[in-house]
Amino acid sequence: MPNPVELDPRTLLSAYAQGVFPMADPDGSINWYTARPRGIVPLDQFHIPGTLRQIIRQNRFEIRINSAFCEVMRQCMLTRDSSWINQPLIDAYHHLHQLGHAHSVECWRENQLVGGLYGVTLGAAFFGESMFHHATDASKVALVHLVQQLRDRGFELLDTQATTPHLKRFGCIDIPADDYLVLLRRAIGKPRTFA
Repeated sequence: MPNPVELDPRTLLSAYAQGVFPMADPDGSINWYTARPRGIVPLDQFHIPGTLRQIIRQNRFEIRINSAFCEVMRQCMLTRDSSWINQPLIDAYHHLHQLGHAHSVECWRENQLVGGLYGVTLGAAFFGESMFHHATDASKVALVHLVQQLRDRGFELLDTQATTPHLKRFGCIDIPADDYLVLLRRAIGKPRTFA
């Protein structure tokens, strides 16, 4: 990869196709990273905890897709004490969003953005990047709607990069890097439309 990091769409998509993603370091510099092992959520094994099912049935949030992409990224950046997201990354992903390769799933309440997530699409792969919430369970509800959208549109891979205790509750697992690359190559070769 070039150094300093290039964030044009072609370079970003090429990186994702190789299992690599950019992150901002504390000093503001952006570098390329990968995860070994790799976290994924098998779409056919996605688990919704019972209490969350009840919340979804209550329709507490209005779900929107791609209505506030940059604001979702900004909130993901602002709601953490230290974030790997900075303004150059927001600008770069906004460009990907304009080209149809980056998307947000948002939870709104009383016309206020209260939670959401965003990620990158390439073929039948969705690379989850970050999520946030200002209302209890909003990011979880967004994740459930993301998975439903991916299933409905024939996606095959939901990449979470890392496995966290939070994501494990939904069925996230670690797989070896070599196995991940096999799944990735198969998925990116299949054209899909997210929204």
